[in-house]
Amino acid sequence: MAVETHESTESKDERLARNVSELLQELRVAQAGVQFLFGFLLAVAFTEHYARASGFEQVVHLVAVVFATASVALLTAPAAWHRLLFRQGQRPEILRVANVLMVAGLVCLAIAMTATVLLLFKVVVGTAIATVFAVLVAILFAVLWFVLPLRTRRNGDGNGD
Repeated sequence: MAVETHESTESKDERLARNVSELLQELRVAQAGVQFLFGFLLAVAFTEHYARASGFEQVVHLVAVVFATASVALLTAPAAWHRLLFRQGQRPEILRVANVLMVAGLVCLAIAMTATVLLLFKVVVGTAIATVFAVLVAILFAVLWFVLPLRTRRNGDGNGD
């Protein structure tokens, strides 16, 4: 069974418009998760337990906040680029920069999520088990978000769309 490609039925401008639309839709998905995490992390600092938290717990929390903040900035930047360069003939540049920003934002989100898991598990079950679970979470993100897609890309058909 032959797979129909968009390439055969759309112009370069149509493909660029579709690519921008797809990217912005992907960003909406990622932004919802990072904004929820960011809100949670901000709220934690105002709890009674946080005031009694160890120095290690506070440092891990701050690491999570820094990476969640970076993720918010990186994942919302493509929308700003799109809006500021809208109808300026800059779609190829918007896509190039947005792709880099989105991947960097996902890396920061994975680090923030891993630090959050480390913090929560440290509070609930202790340092040793927390470390094991944080490593497992980091591996999970690395494999699902980066290793498998990059391996597929390397072994793919080269469509590049």
